[in-house]
Amino acid sequence: MTYEEEKTWRSTRRVAMNRGYAPRPLLFEPAQAAEDPEHFFDLESMDDPRELLTRATELTHAFRAAADRAVEFQAIAAAQLADPRRFDRLTTADIAERAEWTEDYAKKMVEFGRDLLRGSEGRDSGAVDPV
Repeated sequence: MTYEEEKTWRSTRRVAMNRGYAPRPLLFEPAQAAEDPEHFFDLESMDDPRELLTRATELTHAFRAAADRAVEFQAIAAAQLADPRRFDRLTTADIAERAEWTEDYAKKMVEFGRDLLRGSEGRDSGAVDPV
């Protein structure tokens, strides 16, 4: 596992276990503004550095939260694809190749996804995942 993969793994695990963090909503840009490479969420037009810092910080938090949530969905998908009850299940090597991960990282993501699935099933139905 590379340093970056390990860092992402630890960060994702921490965020998933502490669900109290509420991500800030993203404000999407109009298509014409998004085409301009100098334009980024209208930050370049802000004159007040306090306002700029506040808005840039909000965007940073929103993008981090979105990335963390996407990683959770990656882990859930990896766990579902590796489920031994599936007739078409994939090996961790196959999952790693599809997601462009190392095999060690894929194993950890499958484990993390199983933990997430157990947690959601336990809250919703009281059932325990046998995997």
